[in-house]
Amino acid sequence: MILIALGSNLTGPWGTPHQTLLRALEDMPHHNIRIQSISHLQETKPFGVTNQPNFVNAVALVETALAPETLMRALHMIERKAGRVRRKRWGPRTLDLDLIDYHGLVRKPARTSIKPLTLPHPGINERTFVLEPLVEIAPRWRHPVTRELAAVTLRKLYRLKRG
Repeated sequence: MILIALGSNLTGPWGTPHQTLLRALEDMPHHNIRIQSISHLQETKPFGVTNQPNFVNAVALVETALAPETLMRALHMIERKAGRVRRKRWGPRTLDLDLIDYHGLVRKPARTSIKPLTLPHPGINERTFVLEPLVEIAPRWRHPVTRELAAVTLRKLYRLKRG
């Protein structure tokens, strides 16, 4: 199972955040990424840096023969076509595409790696805007490290936020 998180909170060359996510999904097959399923698009509060517009987020279940690094390069290419400029961590952006899981592969690259690809994505367990759509399209998905169902992790996160 290959999962990609999508997010946008700035209007760019592809239109509004909502339009940008839809256009990114349309563009993926041109990069040998086939969409199997896509969650509903949802508006969410910003994560990390909160003084910015709300995001539109979704998660897509995809198929590809691309290796993880090659897939990530393709996702970065799509981001650039959508006007993404990397300035501030967790800052506003026209498009953010994150590789969440690649067939359960677990990899923590050496510290000497430049921009290493960590799998699964290290922030999954802290982000309701990833877990909610993930549960919607892949209810049986388990975190490759903790082996916990996404729905269980999501319930724990809700409890933490309430408490």
